[in-house]
Amino acid sequence: MHDIVQDYYGRQLQHSGDLKTSACCDISQVPEWLKPLLSRIHPEVLSRYYGCGLVCPPLLTGCRVLDLGCGSGRDVYALAQLVGPTGEVVGVDMTDEQLAVAERHRAFHAEAFGYDNVRFVQGYIERLDELGLEPGSFDVIVSNCVVNLSPDKDAVLSGVQRLLKPGGEFFFSDVYADRRVPAAVRNDPVLYGECLGGALYWNDFLRLSHRQGFIDPRLVTDRPLAITDPALQPRVGNLHFYSATYRLFKLDTLETACEDHGQAVVYRGSIPDCPERFVLDKHHSIETGRVFPVCGNTWRMLHDTRFASHFDFIGDFSRHFGLFAGCGGGLPFDTAGTDAGVTPCC
Repeated sequence: MHDIVQDYYGRQLQHSGDLKTSACCDISQVPEWLKPLLSRIHPEVLSRYYGCGLVCPPLLTGCRVLDLGCGSGRDVYALAQLVGPTGEVVGVDMTDEQLAVAERHRAFHAEAFGYDNVRFVQGYIERLDELGLEPGSFDVIVSNCVVNLSPDKDAVLSGVQRLLKPGGEFFFSDVYADRRVPAAVRNDPVLYGECLGGALYWNDFLRLSHRQGFIDPRLVTDRPLAITDPALQPRVGNLHFYSATYRLFKLDTLETACEDHGQAVVYRGSIPDCPERFVLDKHHSIETGRVFPVCGNTWRMLHDTRFASHFDFIGDFSRHFGLFAGCGGGLPFDTAGTDAGVTPCC
């Protein structure tokens, strides 16, 4: 599969217009705060971008960030501006042609930003332990429509777990299916290159996350995907695909369910570009100044991470009131444009 991906992204695709589906395109509206960051990125880097979502979690100033499957470096150079001169962004990719584009424009971006805080490493995201990266040294790891391309997703998440600091997070966009992808789709070179063939069934992704120590994956955003090439549609049959952004925190104390300990938080409104509310995930939009009841896991995701100083915390773990109201299961993604049903999770 590595050969297929290297050929597809290194030679067959020359710009984003060559893609045949919307799986690896970011069609969401670019937020105003991101536009000036993108305006300072070299046009060739932008044209060779094949990502499926904005991997820009808030509060990155001074952080050390790793971008898995960085390609031509668009997200690296955007994140470099967010972490600032006291932070660092490392990009990892296996495709020589893509890394050549990223490296070619390092001096351009250093001059545009006023500092050089990025570096690129050639390698495989399933073999992060071979790249000389120090364990427990990254505050945030991001990835943009790349994990689905890996033939060993367990190894990817194991490497992420190893490299994150305690309280760090893996914030990433990827592609998921509403059922397990059959072999005919998995082995189709075009569908694999278009990020569909390697997509995980969403519930298998949750099991994988738990297995690698990420106990409570949080869905941030999602959207159904469209197959824009009519020749590809018959090959996928009744499969439905979704682009989704998840955040996985490295916290050893998380529980396997949302437990109610009578806790709450109050957001101070102090995170840059989030003055009115902070969105932790799809089901936790926390309004500034309002007491917001939370389960124990959400409390820890805010209290034991870089977000702690921006919240006031109410309660502790001395009492337990059972399962937090609304905790459930089912397909977590919105299904607009599909015939699949959905039961929201907590």
